[in-house]
Amino acid sequence: MGGGGGGGVTDQSQGLALHTREQLPRTTANRVFAVVYLCAIFAVLYHHFLALFHSTSIVSLLFLLADAVLAFMWATAQAFRMCPTRRRVFIEHLQDVAKESDYPGLDVFICTTDPYKEPPIGVVNTALSVMAYDYPAEKLSVYISDDGGSKLTLFAFMEAARFAAHWLPYCRRNKIEERCPEAYFRSNPSSWFLGADEIKLMYENMKVRVETVVRRGTISHDYITSKLELEAFSRWSDGFTSQNHPPVIQVLLECGTDEDVTGHTMPNLVYLSRGKNINLPHNFKAGALNALLRVSATMTNAPVILTLDSDMYSNDPQTPLRVLCYLLDPSMDPKLAYVQFPQIFNGINKTDIYGGEAKHVFHIHPAGMDGLAGPIYLGTGGFFWRKVFFGGQLESSELKQGMKAIRSREVLASAHDVVQCNFESQTQWGTKMGFRYGSLVEDMYTSYMLQCEGWKSIFYDPKRPAFLGNSPTNLHDFLNQTRRWSVGLFEVAFCKYSPITYGTRNINLLSGLCFAYYSFWPIWSIPITFYAFLPQLALLNYVSVFPKVNSFWFFVYMFCFLGAYGQDYLEFISSGGTIPRWWNNQRIWMVRGLSSFSIGSVEYILKCIGISTFGFNVTSKAVEEEQSKRYKKGMLEFGVASPLFLPLTLTAIINLVSFLSGIAQVLFRQGSIEGLLLQILLAGFGMVNCWPIYEAMVLRADEGKMPLKITLVSIVLAYPLYLASSVAF
Repeated sequence: MGGGGGGGVTDQSQGLALHTREQLPRTTANRVFAVVYLCAIFAVLYHHFLALFHSTSIVSLLFLLADAVLAFMWATAQAFRMCPTRRRVFIEHLQDVAKESDYPGLDVFICTTDPYKEPPIGVVNTALSVMAYDYPAEKLSVYISDDGGSKLTLFAFMEAARFAAHWLPYCRRNKIEERCPEAYFRSNPSSWFLGADEIKLMYENMKVRVETVVRRGTISHDYITSKLELEAFSRWSDGFTSQNHPPVIQVLLECGTDEDVTGHTMPNLVYLSRGKNINLPHNFKAGALNALLRVSATMTNAPVILTLDSDMYSNDPQTPLRVLCYLLDPSMDPKLAYVQFPQIFNGINKTDIYGGEAKHVFHIHPAGMDGLAGPIYLGTGGFFWRKVFFGGQLESSELKQGMKAIRSREVLASAHDVVQCNFESQTQWGTKMGFRYGSLVEDMYTSYMLQCEGWKSIFYDPKRPAFLGNSPTNLHDFLNQTRRWSVGLFEVAFCKYSPITYGTRNINLLSGLCFAYYSFWPIWSIPITFYAFLPQLALLNYVSVFPKVNSFWFFVYMFCFLGAYGQDYLEFISSGGTIPRWWNNQRIWMVRGLSSFSIGSVEYILKCIGISTFGFNVTSKAVEEEQSKRYKKGMLEFGVASPLFLPLTLTAIINLVSFLSGIAQVLFRQGSIEGLLLQILLAGFGMVNCWPIYEAMVLRADEGKMPLKITLVSIVLAYPLYLASSVAF
C-alpha cells in the first residue's frame, strides 16, 4: 500500500535519513480482528432477516436499519486500521540537503472573525509565536485575516507589532522553546532569562490596552500613537459593517524596513479584512483563506503556506525545519501537497469531560490514513505547497508579482484588487483553485478533492506538540460546533463527488472509505437514538426484543458490543489516553449522536428542501471565570435552555424509568429475566452514562445546571412517547 506522500524512508546508502516511517505493531491484530468481527456482523444481519421472515413489524425494521448503519460505519472505520504508521524526522541532517539561504519562503495564514468570541489578545499570541520561529526572518511572513472587519483586531496587531520588536530578540537570544508570550509568562519564573521581567511588563501593558479597547468597543485617541494609525482607523466609516465593507489591508511590519531593538529585520506582518457585500456569497472560512492566498501571492508569494486557527499557537520554534525534512527530501513524491500536524489542546480538564482531545479524529485516524494516501486537512496546523492551490503551478499568472516592497503603492493596489467582494465571480476559485467551496467543513472537503486530483499528504505527530490550542469548555458550544459539522459533512456525503462512489475510485478504496466514514459521520445518530429508546420502551411494555440468555444469538450480540468497545478502548489507551478519558469520550460520542448529529441531520434535510438555511457560527474562545471553575471540577455545563439538550434529558428519563421498571417486573411480577436481561443491562448502561445529566437536572444549584424548562418539557414529552410505544409493541 503506497504511503501518504510517498517517499517513506530515505535510502541510507544515499546519505543520512531526513525522516523514517514505520508501521504500528497493532496492524496485524487489526486485520485479524476485522475478519472475525465481520463474521459476527453477518451473523447479526442474518438473525435480523430470519426474524423478519417470521414476523415483520416497524420495530424489527428499525432495529435492522440501526444495525445496518452500525455495520456500514464499522466497515468504513476499518480502513483506518489496515495500515497505521508512525513517523520520525531528523532535523540535524537537514543541513546536508539545504543551506539556510535555500529554505523556501513561508507565508503563515491566521484566521479570526469575531473579537468577542475570539479575543484579539489570543490571536496576537498565536501570531507572535510563529513570528518567533527559528526561520530566516526575510523568508517569513504572517498574514492575519479578520473576517469580522473589526478595527479592534487591527488595533491589537498594531500593539503586537511594537511588542514584537522586544519579544523576538528575547526568544532568539535565549533560545527558549515556549514562544507564545502568554504561555511563557505562565511558566515557572525560575526558567526565565535576564530581561524577562521587563518584557513581561511590556506584555501585560499591551494586554491591558487590547482588552480595554475590546471591552469598551472603541479605541481611545490616547491609544493612537501616530497619524498613520489614525488614517488606518478612518476607514471604519458609518456604513462599515462586518458583512458590508470595502477591503482593508494594513502592512504592520515589512521585512528589510522594520527592525527589532537589536537591529535585526523582522518578518512581514500584514492585516487583511477582505471586501464583503451583503448581497454576495463570501463562503465563510474557505473564502477568507482564498483571499489570503491571493493577497499573499501579490505580496510575498512564498512557496510554502501554513494555516492556523486563531487560538492555535506554536509550541515548537523548530516546526518549519521538521516540515522541511519532508518538503526538501529529493526522494519525496512530487505529488506531496501538505504535511499535517495533530490538533492538541491545553487546558483540558483531567478527565476531558467533553472529549475535546478528540484522540480518534486528531491522532488515531490520521495515523491510519498516513499509511494510505495521507490524512485529511484538519483545518489548522497544515503546511501546504502553494502550487497545489493553483493546479500544480507556483502561482496564478494574474497574481504573480515582482520583487517590490509590500508597502509600495503598486503592490497594495494589486492586493486590494484581488480581495474585492466580486473578484471571484466567473472564476475557478473555490472549484479548481484554492480552498474548495460547497461545504461548511471546507478543511475536509478541500483535502478530499486534492486527493481525488492525485495529491498526497503526510501526518507527523512529534513528541513535543507543534501547536497547542483551546477546546470548548461549554457543552452548548461543543454541540453547536458538532451540529455545524454535521451539515457540512452531509454536504460532502451527498454531493456529486461523494467519497463512497467518486472517492473510492479516484483515490483508492481504503482512502475513499476513510473519507466516507467522516462524511457520513452524522448517521451515527440513527443507531444511537434507536438503541437509546426502542429497547427501553419495549422493556416498559414487558416486551423482549433481544435473544434470551441461553440462546446462541445472545453471545453473538454480546461479542459485537464488547468487541467494538474493547477495540476502541485498546486504541485509545495505546495512543496515550487514560481510562476516565476513554469513558468520557464514549459518553460524548453518544451525546453527539442523540443531540447534535440528530439535529444537524434534520437541519441538512430542511436545507435541501429549502425550508431553512444554515449559517456559520464561530465557536467562542472566551471563557467565563465561574464556568472555567466548573469545567476544572469535571462538571458538564448546561445553563441555557437549548433544544440541543432536549434529547439528552429525554433519554435520561426514559432509561431511568425503564431500568427501574425492568427490575420491578423481575422482582415483583416474578417474570423471567432471561428475555429481558440485555434490555435491563442496556438501560442500566444508559443510566450510568446519563449520571451527569441527572446531577444537572436535580442535584445542582449553580448556573451550569440544567434549566428547569428543559427538564419539564422532557417529562411532558416522555409520556406521549410511552403511549406511542404501547401501541407499537
